[in-house]
Order: sequence, then C-alpha cells, then structure tokens
Amino acid sequence: MAADAIALLRARAALAARTRAFFAARDVLEVDTPLLGAGLVVEAHIDPVPVTVQLGGEGAARRHLLASPEGPMKRLLAAGSGPIYQLAHAFRDGEVGRRHAVEFAMLEWYRPGFDHHQLMDEVEALVQELLPATATAPFDRVSYRDLFVEHAGLDPFAATMPELRSRCHALGVDVPRGFDDGTVDDALDLLLVGHIEPQLGRERPVFVHGYPTAQAALARVCEAVGGAPATAARFELYADGLELANGYHELADAAEQRARFEAANRRRAELGRSQLPVDEELLAALAGGFPDCAGVAVGFDRLVMLALGRTDIRDVRP
Repeated sequence: MAADAIALLRARAALAARTRAFFAARDVLEVDTPLLGAGLVVEAHIDPVPVTVQLGGEGAARRHLLASPEGPMKRLLAAGSGPIYQLAHAFRDGEVGRRHAVEFAMLEWYRPGFDHHQLMDEVEALVQELLPATATAPFDRVSYRDLFVEHAGLDPFAATMPELRSRCHALGVDVPRGFDDGTVDDALDLLLVGHIEPQLGRERPVFVHGYPTAQAALARVCEAVGGAPATAARFELYADGLELANGYHELADAAEQRARFEAANRRRAELGRSQLPVDEELLAALAGGFPDCAGVAVGFDRLVMLALGRTDIRDVRP
C-alpha cells in the first residue's frame, strides 16, 4: 500500500478517535444500527439503494440500504436510549461527483432536551475540535431569508417562479429543462447550490437557519411571529463552500410526519421516481412517545476533505 494511502487511513482514524472522545466527554452513547431497512424516511430527491435478500422460508424480499441511520436511531430514542451518536455508512443511489458518493461516511447524533439552536452550539464545538483552523472565532449565523436577500436579491418567502427564473439568468445559474414544472423550493435550491453555496463559509463556517416550511422534512415548524413567516426549525452548516451538516429540532408528531412522507412520495411520482415504503416502525415510535430532541447529520468524509485540504471526496475515501 502506498505511503499516501496509509497516511489517509491514519488521518481518518485520528479524526474518528477525536470524535469519539468528544462524545465520550459529553456522555453521549455510541450506537450501531442496521444498514438495511424495509421502511424508509421518504424524501423527494433522495434515492436509497435497493437490494433483494433471501429470508429463508419466506423467500426473496426487497430491502434498501439506508440513506441515513435516522429511522433506527429514532426508534432507540423512543425506547429511552438518551443521547446517542454513530459513525455510520450511508447510501444514496446516483449521487456521484467531487462531493458525493453512492456510499459515504455519516456522523449522526441526537440530543434529547436540545433545540436546534443548542445543537448548533455543539456542532460548532465539534467542528472546532476536529478542524482547529476554524476555532479562531465564533461561527457566523444567518437566516435563510437574509441569505437570499444578500446573495440573490430576493425574498425566498415571497418569490415567484418568473422572478426565480429571472434571477437565475441574471446570476449565471443554468436553468434546466423542466424548470417551470418544478416547485418554488426546487428553484430556490437551484439558486442556493448554483450561486450562493460556493460563497458560504469562506472566511469562517456559517450556519444557515430558518428554512421555508416546505423544506422542513423531519423538522418542527416555528410558527409565524409578527410579520415574519413560519419557518422550519432546521439548520445547515457550510465551510469553505461545502455543506457539512443538516440538523433539525425533530418533529415528534406521527400524523404530521406520515403526511410529509406521503407528500414526498407524491412529489417523487411527479418527478418519475419510484414510490418508497414508509418507515412504519419510526411512525410507531413517534406515536408512542418520542422525546423532545434535536438531531444532526454531518458528512464525515467532507470533514476529512477539509482537514486534509482536498476538494474531491474520492481522495479521502479508503
């Protein structure tokens, strides 16, 4: 094995060891959950990897390699595990590129008693521990609304599709075929990824929070106050133009979560994607008494990229 490959293995191992020490000091329990699932956390734009397994006398059955350990970890939380984390492998079909891989390493953790603002504090502490160069000043925090006003010149909570198309053209963002058949949130994401994201976190990492409610996914909704719109209790962390983390003040309403899964499947049908089986065990856990908590997923391979000064995920995967 080449010396640079051995150095990569040692660097990854060192980051993993420091991650485990960070959580051990905070009495957060490491867990190890299944990679295969019958039911899924359904999202419109994320495809898990399907597999066929033999179940003895029951014959063949369809399962999926999970896109996130979220469902199994939330079942542990509902069973009374307390704060938990894991370094897991996750799988997303068709995701290939400098920053994406079909199989990748994810660091995910959950904090009962935290909201998303408290969890941002802990994410910041972890990243500063693993990437000392980021520890020179507190991370920036900006609302999703202010981000679009500053970088795209529009209010994302009031923008129309014609306005979004016009801004994409003005800012040099390619408008794909079928743009007008998409949703406002699809168009906002196109602007975010194509124009805003590369500028984020260049001086210091930045948290973006207060997303539109249509992008809540598995997050609670913060009700409208005064003239401000309702927002999702969600955040993302960016460093050097790279998305590192996605976190929520977790939704604990089983009926609302089922409605969101069903809406995601309807959107998948509109996009010509396959319908996905809902994680009924997760919904049962939510209905049975899920703790008030916040959770976050961090791209561990991307942390390694930043730690080693690499720009391609293929350069840091063993």
